[in-house]
Amino acid sequence: MSGRIIIITGGARSGKSRFAEGTARRIGGRAVYIATAAITDDEMRDRIERHRKSRPADWETREAWRGLDGILMESAEAGCVLLDCVTNMVGNIMMETDHVWENISIETAERVEADILAEIGRFITAARSFEGTVIVVSNELGMGLVPPYPLGRYFRDFAGRANQHIAEAADEVYFMVAGIPLRIK
Repeated sequence: MSGRIIIITGGARSGKSRFAEGTARRIGGRAVYIATAAITDDEMRDRIERHRKSRPADWETREAWRGLDGILMESAEAGCVLLDCVTNMVGNIMMETDHVWENISIETAERVEADILAEIGRFITAARSFEGTVIVVSNELGMGLVPPYPLGRYFRDFAGRANQHIAEAADEVYFMVAGIPLRIK
């Protein structure tokens, strides 16, 4: 099936990446892994290294949070592309700006969100024309407390809307709970 999109969402440490990687292994063939995390400190360096070690050595890894549609087009021979994860992508795009999020105007925040959603839209369009399967991992952030500061609220809102766009376009949607995948679409 060409253009098959699967999104896997859930809370932190719910087993999203493990399930996504297992799904990619079952699909077989050449796999491309798009890692969106950026090394910001020692803890993140360790997390990224653990993720690298969990992937098969023959998977191609691309590290990016922009131009994801281009990576999909360059990966035409792959049977599967796994994007892990949307929430890191959203956060990285938010941090590219020099805005002071505590005092950001609504108009500026809307421009940042439009930039994020445009990146997601281009990715979805490319995923639809991709001949293999695209697996997307993203955190579900809307089930917890409302963050007490503007940056956290914007992050939650932007990621939530990005997830909605991907889930709407997806053929399959899984919600992970305690390592158990629940298919919801």
